[in-house]
Parts: sequence; C-alpha cells; structure tokens
Amino acid sequence: MSTYKSDFLNILDERGFIHQCSDFDALDAKLCEGVQSAYIGFDATAQSLHVGNLTGIMMLYWFQQSGHKPITLMGGGTSKIGDPSFKDEQRSLLDDETIEANIHQILNTCFHQFLKYGDGKTDALMVNNNDWLDGLHYLSFLRDYGRHFTVNRMLGFDSVKTRLERESPLSLLEFNYMVMQGYDFLELSRRHKCSLQMGGSDQWGNIINGVDLGHKSDRAQLFALTAPLLTTPDGKKMGKTESGAVWLNAEMLSPYDYYQYWRNVDDAMVSTLLRRFTVLPMDEIKKLDTLEGQEINEAKKILAFEATKLCHGEDAANDAQGTAQKVFEQGSVGDDLPSIEIDEARLAGGVSVVDLLVETGLASSKGEARRLIKGGGAKVNDNKIEAEDESVSNADLSGESYLKLSSGKKKHALVKVS
Repeated sequence: MSTYKSDFLNILDERGFIHQCSDFDALDAKLCEGVQSAYIGFDATAQSLHVGNLTGIMMLYWFQQSGHKPITLMGGGTSKIGDPSFKDEQRSLLDDETIEANIHQILNTCFHQFLKYGDGKTDALMVNNNDWLDGLHYLSFLRDYGRHFTVNRMLGFDSVKTRLERESPLSLLEFNYMVMQGYDFLELSRRHKCSLQMGGSDQWGNIINGVDLGHKSDRAQLFALTAPLLTTPDGKKMGKTESGAVWLNAEMLSPYDYYQYWRNVDDAMVSTLLRRFTVLPMDEIKKLDTLEGQEINEAKKILAFEATKLCHGEDAANDAQGTAQKVFEQGSVGDDLPSIEIDEARLAGGVSVVDLLVETGLASSKGEARRLIKGGGAKVNDNKIEAEDESVSNADLSGESYLKLSSGKKKHALVKVS
C-alpha cells in the first residue's frame, strides 16, 4: 500500500519504478507544493532511442500526468565524451555533425508521442546541454566547480569500480562524464528551477554528483530518484535482441516488429512490463496478473498492442495486431510484414535462400543464415529448408506472387516480385 502524499510517487511506487531516492520525505513534500520540474538526460549516440530508454520516458510521462513539468535533456555536449557505464571499452567518439543529426531524428520520432510540449505550465521542455557545456572555460570550470568533486568518492561509483576491477582502461575523458552530468543538474536548477533528476539505477552516482554540487555551490535543494534496471530472466538488459536494439523510430524498426518484440517477451516479465510500459489502469493489470498457462498469451497480446499504441499510435497498433493475427492465427500473410522486392529475372535464375535471409533482415550475416538453416529454423512458405545451398525460383511463388520467409516461429518476411 502506497503511503506517499504526492500522486507522482504513488503512481511510480505502484507501477514498480522506484529503486532509490536521495530523500523520500522531502521530495514527497516538495511535489505537494505545486508544479515542479524534473529531467532525464538522453545522449545522442544513435538516430533513435530504444526500449532501454523507455523507463525514463515513462517516468517523465507520469510526472506530466501528475501535474508537473518534465524536461528532456539532449546530451549534445555529453555525447562528445561518453558515459563510462559498465562496459569494458570506451564509447566511439562522434563528430558534431553526426550528433546534431542524431538529435534532430530523436526529437522528431521518440518524444512527442509520450509527452506534450509547449509553453504551458506543465508542458514538456526540450533542452540541449551543449548550450552551456560547449562554452565552458576549462580553468574557470575547474576552479569554480572541480573543488566540489572528490576523486575518492568518484572512484567508489559502481560504473567506475567495475571498469577498474576488470583492469579495463578508463580515460580521463570518460571520467569527466560524471562531472559534466552533475553540472547539467546545476544549470537546469538555475535556468529552469529544476529540482529532480531521474534515471536508471546505474545512473545513481552521476545523479548524486549533481545533487551534491547544487547544495555545495548554490545551497539548492535537489533530489535524485532512480528506477530499477529491467533485465530478462537470463540477466540480459531489456531492449536487445539477436538482431540488435529495439528502436523507437518506426523507420529503424517497423511497428509490426516492435509489436512482435512485446508479444514474445518471457512469461515471467509480462506483469512488470504491463505496469512499466502501458498506461492501462492498475485494476485491469491486476486482473491480467491472474492469467496462467496459455492464457498468459492474451496478456502478451494486450501488452504488445498497448505498448505499440503508446509509441506509434493506435492505427499502427491495429495494423500490427491485424498482421500478427493473419500470420499466426489465420495462417495467411498480411501486407504489413517486412518485405523486399527482387527482379523477376533474378528469381527465374534461382536465388540462394541464404542470401534472401540476409536481405530480408531475418539473419544478420550469411554465417547466421547457414546456422539457422542447419538448426531447422529457416522456412520458405512454411516449408523447412534442409540444405545450406538450397535456392528458390519462380516456381516457388505463391498465387499472389510472393515468397514467405520465416526464421523460427515468430519472425517472418515477404519476398515480392517487382
């Protein structure tokens, strides 16, 4: 039973978003004083955000729904450095032009479906930390703010300790990331009266740096709030598949494939994901929690539809759901499956199934395609492919002039004749 006074913390608690907070009681009281501002930072290391960013986006969503002002901070400046995180290698450095292009794509495809932007009191605000980081004078910055950071404490943060314990190189560039993120919080406090930074539990050290810097530099009352990281039952981070990241940009991952990602999650995760990544009322979610056995598939369909609707809109969710029903329940093929076109003359001469698996994206390489065939997971028109050198031709076309390729039971694509 939630015991918070503020709607926001009650919602987050009930939906499983709360891991750690710098001061629950003081934050709860602050949220009851009126409209507050909170932010989460997103680095522009790709042209799209992915499912791993959804926890933060949904925390901002519920913050706005609770009557507060969310701030989405694009890391135009910090993307030039790279978060040390828990990886063994330094992130590849991007040039300014690539970062700007990535930010443009992310702004247009990954936020507006979740948050309402504008000039209103609780409308979301978009900012870019390059606006203040790019003009910093190094010596002045060290003198004014470097004295507030102790290396002893920074070495104790999990992301740094992990790298050092593995004896993996940690550059001064990466070590500066947490200082820059702490300074971001100070700037947002000054510019927009932002009092709360949120993020995943792996960001706790970076966020606390900002809380401490705000207190030491400006005597500001700032707060940190993190959510538990989501991992699959085998311990892997949510949002990664064999074929790569689960992007939020429809041009990088089709709404159908996005739908299928949620449709195929592990049974044990359905309840958690319904709470985190849909806006269904909790009463409905608790009813779905009671489903067992094969009935869990009905909860998965609801999860897939609601998550897709939130990210890509209701029309796209209906289309994805309809295509899935045609393929898996009615045995037919819908136009919304991922597809490629090949020339009729090329097909007449015979085309390798290995090549088609790669061209449709059902395999990332010829080696993977061959392993798929060897393992019995590759099919053409629902017929298993037995040999690695097998090919298809015009004789294999269906009456509607297409080939249906399958990778296992859940991934399909069409090859159409142009």
